Amino acid sequence: MYLAALFIYINAMLVTLHPKNPNPRDLKKVLSLLDNDGVIIIPTDTIYAMVCRMDSKKGIERMSKIMGKKSEKVFYSILCSDLSNISDVTAAIDKNIFRMLKNNLPGPFTFILKANNQVSKYFAGNRKTVGVRVPENAIAQAIMKELGAPLVASTIHHDDEIIEYMTDPQEIFEKFEHQVDLVIDGGAGGNIPSTIIDCTGDNPEIIREGKGIVNF
Repeated sequence: MYLAALFIYINAMLVTLHPKNPNPRDLKKVLSLLDNDGVIIIPTDTIYAMVCRMDSKKGIERMSKIMGKKSEKVFYSILCSDLSNISDVTAAIDKNIFRMLKNNLPGPFTFILKANNQVSKYFAGNRKTVGVRVPENAIAQAIMKELGAPLVASTIHHDDEIIEYMTDPQEIFEKFEHQVDLVIDGGAGGNIPSTIIDCTGDNPEIIREGKGIVNF
């Protein structure tokens, strides 16, 4: 099993999935990798993201090494399939905040919420907050629903200082083929990140303008 995983790690796969109706057979390959501490790159409703299972410490450590940072220095977001998964990583949510989440998700938004005690089990350091997303992307949704677990995600940045994000799946594969296990080609990605809303204070505050218009 270890040798097989090592082989995949050295020789990543590029798999094309239909953006609206992913092939179940290819989806099983993706799930198998994630269940074995795999790190993959997937499309979202904004930009491409590097992901692993939220409960995979080895996967999170690998992602941190790929980015050349310590885990506690990386701002990972949590991808959930729906609102019910959010309670797995957050403290009690005020009814007004919950209403806002319900009005905007799924969608291109990252909501910063107070983390519960579970989050520190997965990440190095004592995390007080967590960024949560419910992406409106059929491939990401299919993976999470079949997996039955949230994903830890980090965005894919371009080496070019002017072009901030990588949008071409083939280019992403060529850059990461010896670092990740698999890259999913779900078509050209976007180059506008999610809008980030901080919900940990007295009033929600937009701290990064990105894709989408928040319905407060």
